[in-house]
Amino acid sequence: MGFLRTILIILLVYYGLKIITRIFAPIMLKFLSKKAEKRFGEGFTGFKYEHPPKNKKEGETSIDKVPKNDNSSNKEVGEYVDYEEID
Repeated sequence: MGFLRTILIILLVYYGLKIITRIFAPIMLKFLSKKAEKRFGEGFTGFKYEHPPKNKKEGETSIDKVPKNDNSSNKEVGEYVDYEEID
């Protein structure tokens, strides 16, 4: 009698969890998707579009940041091999 009772309890717990999962899974997915959307949106709050200055004429070029001039080349990179294409 104890064995059948154990099997019956296991089956009831299994089907009970199955029914509860079907009810609460959509609610949990909705909650998790909103949370992920919020986190994803927070990543873009720091970026703001800056409008170009009004006093510039159309076609005028301006440089905001001058890049570092690092023209040191490594001469020991490798050997140049000349090749020809064969038809």
